[in-house]
Amino acid sequence: MTEKTLTRMDLSEAVFRELGLSRNECSALVESVLQHVSDALVRGESVKISSFGTFSVRSKAARVGRNPKTGEEVPILPRRVLTFRPSHLMKERVADGNRRLGKVS
Repeated sequence: MTEKTLTRMDLSEAVFRELGLSRNECSALVESVLQHVSDALVRGESVKISSFGTFSVRSKAARVGRNPKTGEEVPILPRRVLTFRPSHLMKERVADGNRRLGKVS
């Protein structure tokens, strides 16, 4: 299977084909949606997209890690991390795609 990455341009083009707006309007629409999602996550809010999944920000406490090469202990500062939890429908769609491609799920 080839590794294809879906880009903003691809999303804009899909909106263009579906809605028939101008390419500039479609690009602005995609940018606006992504900006709203990004702004909500920066504020620490969760973003739930029905039938797709939920993006959320989680706080991780400070801890002591270890450099795998040297074994030296290294402090890891507290931080916020982005997580994504796919919906059950999305999990099923991906699993169905695996079955269609002949992959074991």
